[in-house]
Amino acid sequence: MSGLTHINAAGEAHMVDVGDKAITHREASAQAWVYMQPSTLEYMLSANNKKGDVLATARIAGIQAAKRTWELIPLCHPLMITKVSVDIIPHTELNAIEIQTTCRVVGQTGIEMEALTAASIAALTIYDMGKAVDHGIRISDIKLLEKKGVKSGHWVADAPISNR
Repeated sequence: MSGLTHINAAGEAHMVDVGDKAITHREASAQAWVYMQPSTLEYMLSANNKKGDVLATARIAGIQAAKRTWELIPLCHPLMITKVSVDIIPHTELNAIEIQTTCRVVGQTGIEMEALTAASIAALTIYDMGKAVDHGIRISDIKLLEKKGVKSGHWVADAPISNR
């Protein structure tokens, strides 16, 4: 491991200079899970929910968050994102909602923070919309699933070491 890229020789936080990096097509995918009581999930998925369409609201929040990641994470670069997708999948057998995000960019730096931010904010939006009926909602397993188009190669979570 080469060390933390956002720490300079003096041990101070700094923004990485990506000016000399190659412009490549980059993509990252992330996921988050939101667990709740069965009745809460049923309420969120019903047309009778007083807060409106929970899944659509979470999807829009995730997309908007990806576009504003550079404003939320101090050392991230602003990116000209070419794609953000936020897929929200209810799992009634698990009393959970799975969030999967994918972000793309043609640029000089990675897009994984945008994918992770989209998943996180979509999960927080689901929490916000359900907290009035369930104080025990739990957000879990926010993680990077995959990234590609970077100098270090194609990375897949939980892949055998030989594929990394």
